[in-house]
Amino acid sequence: MAVPLQELHEEPRVVLSARGLSKSFGAFLAVRDVDLDIQHARVHALIGPNGAGKTTVFNLLTKFLQPTAGSITLLGTDITKTPPDKVARMGLVRSFQISAVFPHLTVLDNIRVALQRPNGLSTQFWLPTSALDRLNDRADELIETVGLKRERNAIAADLSYGRKRVLEIATTLALDPKVLLLDEPMAGMGQEDIGTVSNIIREVAKTRAVLMVEHNLSVVADICHHVTVLQRGEILAEGDYAAVSQDERVRLAYMGTEDA
Repeated sequence: MAVPLQELHEEPRVVLSARGLSKSFGAFLAVRDVDLDIQHARVHALIGPNGAGKTTVFNLLTKFLQPTAGSITLLGTDITKTPPDKVARMGLVRSFQISAVFPHLTVLDNIRVALQRPNGLSTQFWLPTSALDRLNDRADELIETVGLKRERNAIAADLSYGRKRVLEIATTLALDPKVLLLDEPMAGMGQEDIGTVSNIIREVAKTRAVLMVEHNLSVVADICHHVTVLQRGEILAEGDYAAVSQDERVRLAYMGTEDA
């Protein structure tokens, strides 16, 4: 069942947008003339069959790739030619399909590492490790938020795959993103972890924008307010899940002909 629109005290505002976004690799046009509007306090899904261009769009938005044509705006600022590290500091933060945590550190220390940058400690390498103790309260808040309290002092390598993905989301949140991009956050997870991460994303989206690539259509239907469907690098359809799932073009291209 599709998630109802949240009751907000302000009109939804666009925090990340793309206009005419295109990317060519030689003669191959991977993304063609894509327009996107990602709104504050909304979960926006980017879906489509394999090879549709979803990850390329993610890489363009986060500036890991430079667009061949088009423009990207973040919080009212044109970031089309802005390098990825500066874009991240502006508040556009992404996760990846493969879990990216420090395996030999504890859950707490992984989050403390992530908290160093927004707290001005990332370049102060000469300080003793005790200097990080001031980050413990915020780290514990994040641990509580994502449901890792029991694993607080566990070594990351000893966590299950799903718990590692949850830890990765916690470290991403530690960077205090204004726009959070999640690349297949449910990939490889069991049903229990899927429920946990879905709830985390719901909570996160109360105070920031979330754009996610996701193949689990049950998750998309459950938590996403808006869906953009890509096919062969172009937008095929968009709207809420109920609308796009009934679009015959989408059913043929992505969901098949059976009822979703």
